[in-house]
Amino acid sequence: MDNDLLTDAAGHLLAQECTAEIVRDIEGGNPDRARALWGRIEDAGFADALVAEEQGGAGLGLAQVAGMLARCGAHAFPLPLADTLIGRALLARAGHARPSGTLALARGRLLDDGSVQAVVHGGRVADSALIQVDEAWHVLPLSSSERRAHAYILDCAAHWGAGQVNDAGRLRLSLPDGLDLHVLRAPLLAAQMSGAMGAVLERTLGYANDRQQFGRPIGKFQAVQHQLAVMSEHVFSARMAAQLGCVSPTPFPTRLQAAIAKARCNEAAQAAIETAHAVHGAIGITDELDLHLLTRRLQAWRQSAGSESYWHTVAGEALLAHPGLTLDLLRSLPGTVH
Repeated sequence: MDNDLLTDAAGHLLAQECTAEIVRDIEGGNPDRARALWGRIEDAGFADALVAEEQGGAGLGLAQVAGMLARCGAHAFPLPLADTLIGRALLARAGHARPSGTLALARGRLLDDGSVQAVVHGGRVADSALIQVDEAWHVLPLSSSERRAHAYILDCAAHWGAGQVNDAGRLRLSLPDGLDLHVLRAPLLAAQMSGAMGAVLERTLGYANDRQQFGRPIGKFQAVQHQLAVMSEHVFSARMAAQLGCVSPTPFPTRLQAAIAKARCNEAAQAAIETAHAVHGAIGITDELDLHLLTRRLQAWRQSAGSESYWHTVAGEALLAHPGLTLDLLRSLPGTVH
């Protein structure tokens, strides 16, 4: 997931254009910073990576973009690139025009007066939202919506009036059997989470080796070493699960792939966050330290596109429906060793 030209190009770009200072500015509501960062992403061609070549994209599959998204996670990328990748691919596949700028995906609710409301992850910094309301889809501008703050800093609760919804029109997007927005988003979010967890582990190891207590680095104490060893197990198992979730030559995973990837990454993220902040102590929650940029982003991604309990249910249902052994079910997944 790390050794390809697209991943390397994304890593070089993000190291220059997605610094901690820029992430803080975008979270603080600086639209110029957000536009500049997204402009670099567009110029590099990353946003249309999942769009077919004949429609102006790169024609890549999930496996080819997973490494790029992991690098985004490692830099606490504050814009909804994963959603934009999926949304543009869906619209292009159905023959609809793709909106410029960032695109967030969400499930919405149609109210009695014809208006639509939705919780939009990344809605504070996205330009448009692709909203699924029952069988209909709408591309709605976020700038003209009524937006209220939500649990996480980049998310919002958005409301569009009936006139705005009617003006946008209804789109028909056909998804492969068994897929929904959660399934489409989960593997890409898992890839981002795996990258963020890797960066959190790297920071935590560095701090444990530098922080002196009782005349030696705290990383020399057996109790801390044990915590770090368990943390690394979680991080690398999450990375493997994210890779499995993205093993597809198309933009679409299977439902079970999504369940395995997101459930494992969600669980691992919580464990990694707890250990990272335990090792850092009080300094870990200060605004000056960059750790919280990653751990807050992990918590937001963890709560998006299905919790671990949701995906455990999906995986359990697949296992109960399978007539053979559990191992046979796992072997049936794309990319597994037979």
